[in-house]
Amino acid sequence: MRRLFGLICLVVVATTFPARAEERLHVVASFSILGDFVRNVGGDRVSVTTMVGPDGDVHVYAPTPADAKKIAAAKLVIVNGFGLEGWLPRLVQSAGGKASIVTVTADIAPLTLGSDADPHAWQSVANAKTYVGNIRAALIAADPTSAPVFRANADAYLAKLDALDREVRAAVTQIPESRRKVISTHRAFGYFAAAYGVEFIAPVGVSTESEAAARDIAGIITQVRAAKIPAVFLENVSDPRLIRRISAETGAKVGGTLYSDSLTGEKGEAPTYIEMVRHNIKALTSALAN
Repeated sequence: MRRLFGLICLVVVATTFPARAEERLHVVASFSILGDFVRNVGGDRVSVTTMVGPDGDVHVYAPTPADAKKIAAAKLVIVNGFGLEGWLPRLVQSAGGKASIVTVTADIAPLTLGSDADPHAWQSVANAKTYVGNIRAALIAADPTSAPVFRANADAYLAKLDALDREVRAAVTQIPESRRKVISTHRAFGYFAAAYGVEFIAPVGVSTESEAAARDIAGIITQVRAAKIPAVFLENVSDPRLIRRISAETGAKVGGTLYSDSLTGEKGEAPTYIEMVRHNIKALTSALAN
């Protein structure tokens, strides 16, 4: 009983009194979506910075000297993996320091396009839960004394993700099966498609570094016309001109902007992962349901 009472007191103290700034675990996340996951699990026990900020494109990011300083001062560096941060290994090497590199897609089987792994696993909420579990384990390993806080925060956030997953599935049922087809700029929504049954067709590959060939664009225009695909979507990290051209040549309406690889700033439409997913499914159902 004394041991149980002591554990309860530890949890109460840990969750009641925030850590001082100098006591917080310094964590660097490679881009904004991962930063949001870390903040939800770590709470005020972590100090989180991101290298690729809101509306930034992680595929083509060019690291800065400030990024090397962030990594040198960090205890953990949280990365997606699946080839998303191709610029990161050299940065870590040049930064020195003793940060542990945590790959949050561990335990997720990647989708592939040819020989390339699709890195956008977070577009499935079920995969996002795996990210959160891996982040929780990494934070606990780095700061065991804060383990009760990390577990409680993760449990609360995972419950929100469960509700979000149900919300997305309910929204998709509002879209007639014949209309569950859209065009987006690059192939960022493969995991969403696999999880929720909406087909995404894109002229550009899994990285925004790719360029669409004229033959690919012509083929998509033909496909849009033949399949009567109702809507095309812009992305916040991609050049809108290609999608606008497809829209103009096919008559498919522009359904709005989808957020694929980045969150927005606090005043934007998608400042958190949950708000990003909600925005995307609202945009899809508004364009496709009728």
